[in-house]
Amino acid sequence: MRTFVNPILIILLGISLAAAQTATAKPAAKPVSSAPATNLPSEATVDSFLQQTFGYEHGLSWKISSIKPAPVPGLAEVVVVIASPQGQQLTRFFVTADGGHAVVGDIIPFGAKPFEAAKTALEKGISGPERGPKDAPVTIVEFGDLQCPACKAAQPAIESLVAAEPNARFVFQNFPLDMHNWAAKGAAYADCVGRASNDAFWKFVAKTYETQADITAENADEKLTALADGAGVKGSDIAACALKPETKARVDASLALGKSVDVTSTPSLFINGRKIGNVSQVPADTLKGLVEFAAKPGK
Repeated sequence: MRTFVNPILIILLGISLAAAQTATAKPAAKPVSSAPATNLPSEATVDSFLQQTFGYEHGLSWKISSIKPAPVPGLAEVVVVIASPQGQQLTRFFVTADGGHAVVGDIIPFGAKPFEAAKTALEKGISGPERGPKDAPVTIVEFGDLQCPACKAAQPAIESLVAAEPNARFVFQNFPLDMHNWAAKGAAYADCVGRASNDAFWKFVAKTYETQADITAENADEKLTALADGAGVKGSDIAACALKPETKARVDASLALGKSVDVTSTPSLFINGRKIGNVSQVPADTLKGLVEFAAKPGK
């Protein structure tokens, strides 16, 4: 199941509310760096803007998640959860320093080697289960959430890519979203399964996606324990491991790594540092071409 908002809203605000599940920012701690705090729009101004833009649409509501300096000077980043009868979607836009304009889209790296910083950060920080040779010329990193419907939808495309590129290294990093009520628990179980058996991890992930709709916050421990057993590791040991503080620390470190390379939605795929969103909508030939391009010397 995917969550969509009325296409008219997309046109009005110019925001793409596509298949990826988007990370909910925690209520803003004090803003850091970038634009001065005095340049941030107030909640009242943002709410009025949303009311003017979306107020005609019955059944639509929103919640301002955060207002903070953007990664570049002169812009404020506004994160909003928009809810409709079809579900909810979190999205973001940027406000200019003068408060007169909203800017829609992603801020992307620029320069002669635009993906190098993310590639370096990932090379230093990745710690999840992996497949393929460690010295591969291309490293593919997926940041995923086991409760995310878009992650489930993207898995066939990702699995096909991994199968088509056996000389690439593939790494999975946990990135549970706040908007999902058992995702953090799923990430803890996945972390523990991966530490117990790399082979079992991939079976566990595949089966969790397959049965995703049957898992709830109330039965998650029971279901995930059974899935761990089915993957070939001892479920009771995995359940005990999932409760340990060091497990949460590893999941938190994976989240921090993702945020450091601007992961805001799941699944987010990186091919030698190049970020790919909405994976299930990218043609297989394009994904394969990106990997083969990245494998060329000097790329």
